[in-house]
Amino acid sequence: MSKLETFTAPEIIETVALSNLYLSDINPRQEVADEGIALLAESLVTCGLIQNLSGLRDKDGKVGIVAGGRRFRALNIAVTERPDLANVPVKITDNPFVAEQWANAENTAREELDPIDEVRAYGKMAAKSLSVGKISNAFGVTEAHVRRRLALADLPDAVLDAVKAGEISQGIAKTMTICDDEAKILEALEGVKAGRLYNEYYVRQALTPESVRNTDRKAKFVGQDAFEEAGGTVTSDLFQNETLFKDPELLERLYSEKLEAEAEKLREAEGWAWAMTTDDSNPYFYEVRDAHGVAQTPAVEGVLTEEQTERFDELAELEEGDALDEAGQAELDALQKVLDGEYEPEQKAIAGIMVFVRHNGEISALRGLIKPEDQAAAIEQELIEAPSKPSKATAPQAEKPAFSQKFIDDMKAIRLAAVQTAMLDKPEYVLSLFAFYATPASGHYTSLFGFGYGGAENNKPEIDDQFVLDPRLGGERDEAAEEAYSQFQEMAGKGSVEAFKAFRDLGKKTRNGEITAFLARRFTTQRADFMAEIAADVGAEIRSIWTPSAANCFKRLEGVQLDELYKDLLDLHMDTDDYRAFSKSKKGEKNEAMHKLFNDPEHQKALRVTPEQKARIDAWVPECF
Repeated sequence: MSKLETFTAPEIIETVALSNLYLSDINPRQEVADEGIALLAESLVTCGLIQNLSGLRDKDGKVGIVAGGRRFRALNIAVTERPDLANVPVKITDNPFVAEQWANAENTAREELDPIDEVRAYGKMAAKSLSVGKISNAFGVTEAHVRRRLALADLPDAVLDAVKAGEISQGIAKTMTICDDEAKILEALEGVKAGRLYNEYYVRQALTPESVRNTDRKAKFVGQDAFEEAGGTVTSDLFQNETLFKDPELLERLYSEKLEAEAEKLREAEGWAWAMTTDDSNPYFYEVRDAHGVAQTPAVEGVLTEEQTERFDELAELEEGDALDEAGQAELDALQKVLDGEYEPEQKAIAGIMVFVRHNGEISALRGLIKPEDQAAAIEQELIEAPSKPSKATAPQAEKPAFSQKFIDDMKAIRLAAVQTAMLDKPEYVLSLFAFYATPASGHYTSLFGFGYGGAENNKPEIDDQFVLDPRLGGERDEAAEEAYSQFQEMAGKGSVEAFKAFRDLGKKTRNGEITAFLARRFTTQRADFMAEIAADVGAEIRSIWTPSAANCFKRLEGVQLDELYKDLLDLHMDTDDYRAFSKSKKGEKNEAMHKLFNDPEHQKALRVTPEQKARIDAWVPECF
């Protein structure tokens, strides 16, 4: 018999009486904690034996357990409450070499439970009032892992059956945990099977169409406690680490009321003549001027001493490198306030403020605004200058930009994230790019990677609606990334020598993955031609991580831009009824119509969108780079 044949000895699963089993000497788990065995016995009583044991048949016909020693010990306890556990499924071999391989595998790479079997097992244990801590101890997993599995256990059986049968993905099932309405969940399940809801976004929209994330600035500003005190309800998404506010109309009302109240407080505290609010998250003065006809009286600028100027530059550099502590930030803010200047009482007596909520949920304001009806008095008091009136023949007419700078900045961040995401699957390309960067071939003028104080370039838009950043690029980690991160943290606790050995043992795939992710996170935007070449090489697709919506795109475009886009995407002529109806609708209606065109398959079906038009819609991105 060849050596190869000894590796391929047949494996047979037999049902063996517990009395005919014993712990083999080659089983690596000779000593275990009694408490852990007792907990595992509780799980066996509740759930039964989910994984078979593995053993070597001896010359007397009995079977020595070489893999599954903890389960074997727990079975001997659990059988007193569940007699049916007296007969045990065991994978058996007569070959000692194969048995030793099984024993080694048990100690290094234990076969994982089927995820849905694990979900149901945890659910049964929780139903028996076992705590999350006890379940995690019994199965040797983290409590966070148990909580996520229990969230899935609360789903209807039909959903879990569909995951196990491969009809839907685990990601779809995880998305369904945000809803507690079984009828809605089952309806969404049928939608997934029928192909109407073909990814997690559409499932989320079907189950919580109006919900607002806790990362939304309005939710941050109002706060979860205030929202719930006012009668609002929330649901947690354990897999996305976010909370959903389920009553957007209530949230909007609370937001408006609080914003008005905070604006009045700020007006009184600073002594302004009036205050108004805006829903914009970061209004520019020229936008406010054009919309409301206001002028702005300038603050009386302050002057820093030479010593203060040096200190300001020092603190600003620390802030840029994210190395500024709380005391330093307070000092920098105070110096910035001096530079910004202050308003005199006579200015405040006629001027006012426009108050708004920034993306981080905090209050801010445009100050020193003067209404049209007060501008003549302000000119007389020399608070503002009288407007000059150049002749129409000589006055230059500045062309209005097609896109706002904030929108362009967001799209640049999304494009960078798309390139970085594609790089994650191109380790050889990324290493070549890094090698080029490190050699004279690059001319030493190309800053391909951000390793300095500034760190990585921003790859997340301010309005991140329908934007998905790969966990490997930063931000929230998914379940697999969280487990890998925990593993690295455990290594660090062993000291550098042992940690490095343990890391090397993970193999080249892990090493290359970490290097690639590290460099991808730090890749920075290049000149237009070089950026386009790199994007094409790695196959970067903006639409793979971002979908245009009313919030992130269409509200930020002009109505005439939407008219032209709608016409081009659907092959319409200007004299068609469909185009005329769209072009004559209100801006808000246009925003909603464009949102549905890009995000609602049923709406596309109603419009009879052709495959060619669908491909055009799925590929469209703003031409703003």
